[in-house]
Amino acid sequence: MTTDTRIEDWDEYSAALRARGKELRALHPELVNGFVALNRGAATTKVLDAKTRELISLAVAVTTRCQGCIDAHARKAKAAGATKEEIAEALGVAIAVNAGAAFTYSLHVLDAVQGTDEA
Repeated sequence: MTTDTRIEDWDEYSAALRARGKELRALHPELVNGFVALNRGAATTKVLDAKTRELISLAVAVTTRCQGCIDAHARKAKAAGATKEEIAEALGVAIAVNAGAAFTYSLHVLDAVQGTDEA
């Protein structure tokens, strides 16, 4: 038995984001056009296939805690043929990188504590 752990209705969330995006476009079209161009450029790759690009995007979306990115790239990853197992492995990389960042910053805390002892 699978338990639904969704905290949001992703289809409703996606529709709301698109509506707000249209609002922002009306207020600042140059900004939105630049963002669209940036995404189009990033999607135009010569070596990485769409599935790999979307798996990377999902890992980055997790590390940056971007719900809109998760929504968009989960849909694109599925459309590119990514399996749940491949997505899970990409998420494992994101988890490990976040743990590595916490570890590294913990070392900075030790440096800071040592620095306060010397003052």
